[in-house]
Amino acid sequence: MKPSINVVVIGSIMRKLKANLALGVVASLLTALSLLSTQSVSAQSISDKPLRIIVPQPPGGGFDFVGRVLADKMATTIGQSIMVENRTGAGTVVGTDYVAKLPADGSTALVGSISNIVMNPWLYKNLPYDPIKDFEPVGFAISYSYTLIGRKGLPFNTLQGLIQYAKENPGKLTYASGGNGTGQHVLPAALWNKAGVDLVHVPYRGAQPAYTDLLGGRVDLFFDLAPTARPHIEAGSVVTLATSGAKRNPNLPNVPTIIETGVANVELESWFGLFLPAKTSPAAINAWRTAMTKAANQADVKERFEKAGGHPISPTTEEVKATIAKDYVRWKNLIADANVKAD
Repeated sequence: MKPSINVVVIGSIMRKLKANLALGVVASLLTALSLLSTQSVSAQSISDKPLRIIVPQPPGGGFDFVGRVLADKMATTIGQSIMVENRTGAGTVVGTDYVAKLPADGSTALVGSISNIVMNPWLYKNLPYDPIKDFEPVGFAISYSYTLIGRKGLPFNTLQGLIQYAKENPGKLTYASGGNGTGQHVLPAALWNKAGVDLVHVPYRGAQPAYTDLLGGRVDLFFDLAPTARPHIEAGSVVTLATSGAKRNPNLPNVPTIIETGVANVELESWFGLFLPAKTSPAAINAWRTAMTKAANQADVKERFEKAGGHPISPTTEEVKATIAKDYVRWKNLIADANVKAD
């Protein structure tokens, strides 16, 4: 007895389904193996040693924030953990020099910004590293303006009022920084010089002790990076006087830039990114670049940076190097004019 047409059709369908299912399983396995292979290659192409990002400032500041955000997301991207290590001292010199002297095995990157890559050569007589010769930029991830804030109870609430008071009371006002030679030191020093006023610099070991004294009324002013200044501004515990960018900070739309106040033609946005020892292999450099770029362009990372008052950026390697070269010359002149020294 011959099978019915329906049985033949059903059998044919079942055979096709089994074949397609088998192909699907094979495709899924190949995809999974490909992903595992990609992760393995990504991690191994950076270094066969544990990965680290060195932050040359204490926890709680702008350097630390950028380093930890990137490390968290990059670890997910490459499938290998990245330890963040704070190495502090002499502003940003100790941690930066530490990375400059490391073997160029691709295992350790430095959080670099305008202060330790551009300003330090003009602030220290005997800087132990050369930021241009000793490092290769991985890339920039974000830029921040600075925000000038003051303690409660000051006899002014604008930058113009501050300058007028300082002219009438030379040497009476104090301003904090996270250490000699930091952007928190150099930027206001350049501003006071341009405005023709005399204020006393009080350096601290990082931003957090500076805030302790600012909020306690033991120091008058602090020109800090936007992300670490913002919580105190939102809490209403400080007076906000100006921002340092070319444009107003979107998170502080009612606060004028320095240039808008007419006090001086001074502007600074500090970029942040990662740097490797100069002799690191091209393969490791490219692996770090790929991982950092992918991490920095993730929506949640951009959101964290923007909420902290930053501007996410993703310039090409050529653009990064051109920016460093331009800022190198610009801040050489500003630091010389203001006669700022860190040692």
